[in-house]
Amino acid sequence: MSAHFPVNLVLRNRPCLVVGAGRIALRKTEQLLVTGAAVTVVAPEVVDGFADLPVQVVRRPFMTTDLDGQRLVITATGDRKVDQEIFDECERRGIWINSADDPDRCTFTLPATIRRGDLLVTFSSAGSSPALSSWLRRRFENLIGTAFADVVADLAAERERVHARGESTEDIDWEPLIDEVLARHGVRIPEIVEVAS
Repeated sequence: MSAHFPVNLVLRNRPCLVVGAGRIALRKTEQLLVTGAAVTVVAPEVVDGFADLPVQVVRRPFMTTDLDGQRLVITATGDRKVDQEIFDECERRGIWINSADDPDRCTFTLPATIRRGDLLVTFSSAGSSPALSSWLRRRFENLIGTAFADVVADLAAERERVHARGESTEDIDWEPLIDEVLARHGVRIPEIVEVAS
């Protein structure tokens, strides 16, 4: 398998489709909603959790016209034949697609994530071992606590101040400032790995 290119997509108000409406599809839909995506869910049967979500639910089997105008698609149907049909059509149209637990039918994979405000930490095995990615996320969740949301906000404000002065952020040694902001928020990072100078 070739190496993956890491990227964070901006999905706010962009149309995204989830095909399937079971437990896994619900989790994927919730992940999309965090980004502000405009989500449509298509499935003949829908688990209860979708009722409270701000999504458009279409209760019927998938039709190729469901892909019209979509920017990103996630399938969680559990039916390889349907997933293959959707994958083939997405490839034909140039739409990014992820088929749950089926790396052969993916043009992108979904990492395990930790979100703290605007901080997004991801763990990925390029689809080879999602269990390992999830294991790593669980091990780091306590280390990367909720205070990091405030740390990111403070550093973003400092970055804006630098830009407002007409200066480049590239010329700043951020490490002492990051250490200062971490200390201000009571965040202590244990030495896990010795960083080479």
